[in-house]
Amino acid sequence: MSGFFGCVSKTDCVLDVFYGTDYHSHLGTKRAGVAFYSKEKGFQRAIHSLEDGYFRNKFQSDIDGFSANSGIGIISDNEAQPIVLTSHLGRFAVATVAKISNLSELEEYFIKQRRTFSETSQGGVNPTELVGMLISEGETFEEGIVNVFNRIKGSCSLIVLTDQGVIAARDKLGRTPIIIGKKDGAYAVAFETCSFSNLDYEIDKYLGPGEIVMVNADGHHQLRKPSSKMQVCSFLWVYYGYPPSFYEEINVDESRYRCGAAIAKKDDVEADFVAGIPDSGVGHAIGYSNQRGIPHMRPYAKYTPTWPRSFMPQNQQMRDLVAKMKLIPNTALIKNKRGIFLDDSIVRGTQLKDNVVDLYSAGIKEVHMRIACPPLTHPCEFLNFSRSRSNLDLATHKAVFQLTGIEHHNMANYSDTSNGNYAAMVEQIRKNLNLTTLKFQKLNDLVEAIGVPKENLCTHCFDGSSYF
Repeated sequence: MSGFFGCVSKTDCVLDVFYGTDYHSHLGTKRAGVAFYSKEKGFQRAIHSLEDGYFRNKFQSDIDGFSANSGIGIISDNEAQPIVLTSHLGRFAVATVAKISNLSELEEYFIKQRRTFSETSQGGVNPTELVGMLISEGETFEEGIVNVFNRIKGSCSLIVLTDQGVIAARDKLGRTPIIIGKKDGAYAVAFETCSFSNLDYEIDKYLGPGEIVMVNADGHHQLRKPSSKMQVCSFLWVYYGYPPSFYEEINVDESRYRCGAAIAKKDDVEADFVAGIPDSGVGHAIGYSNQRGIPHMRPYAKYTPTWPRSFMPQNQQMRDLVAKMKLIPNTALIKNKRGIFLDDSIVRGTQLKDNVVDLYSAGIKEVHMRIACPPLTHPCEFLNFSRSRSNLDLATHKAVFQLTGIEHHNMANYSDTSNGNYAAMVEQIRKNLNLTTLKFQKLNDLVEAIGVPKENLCTHCFDGSSYF
């Protein structure tokens, strides 16, 4: 995942872009960049790796040298961006929140035209540069962005910095959000609305799927109307979103409270406390605790002074060490107790398994795990969530393989809670993780907790039902 922030102001916007982008740090861990435009200096850009540091300290010295009335910033989990291009549309910068499933096909398309890719992304074509090239095929920015929507498979929301302002374009099926904020003399566009409040912006407009808007310091006007179909990612509320943020006018943490309460209503296990696996499990746990009246406690504390975000080294041995060091068990709350633990999801289950080992080492009697979403039976095709080299990396596929000896690609029977295959898969996952009990949220309860109609949610991870 990635997250971006853009601003157009009647005064200097550099600090707003700097801090607004920083409020998206939970969405990306590898690259970050900013781009600004002013009539005096033209386009200015800085890009840094975040694999050995944090956005603020990496960009502080750059920011001191910038001055502009418009700019964009992004924190990315993959490619270096924003990309600055010069075309018949003029000079512009573009940043994307995207997964392009047909990247190789589009790369070949441009190579056959003898086009040149100048940027690289982890040894390959930079997807954001490719998006910029697709934009440049249009006679206008609007036409070029529609070309992006029509040509890519996957998802793509984007912001474009021009000499006229910032163009915001939400993914054609709205899988990822864009929200416009306003204050006196300035407008902003962002993925996360939590970036608005401390910068004195208030929410002004939620872009619809496929909607394109031009934003300047005086306001915004629509270049393309939203489409009628939407497939917004359900994981925005379950996992990705920061608690104070809103998507589709629905607050993240309120949704998590409802989600935890829905699990609690169908649960009768006895326990001494309820706890959330930090960070995204906490809201779900509070909702569960409030519903059942079992005390909410913190048997695990996340050590934030040196591990404040989801930074993970590339070396697997170091990754395991970092994962362990971030969470510190509190034996005073754990020893000889029965605990109900809420987590957002089980992807591979590796870190959760280690957490369970730590809990038993600290003396816990019972570990009851409750997961805020259904089992992830289908790898994500749209947002780089649950990325794996093999389907067998997923806890669900591994469990089914253990049960049948067959690598299953059609998991429909294991997504249906009404048959024995589902129950057998969940039981195998429970055994693999050494849990006392394990229950997953039902899909209809998750949909109700989010508050968006099922037909407007992407639930592909759970039932394979979504589409390009």
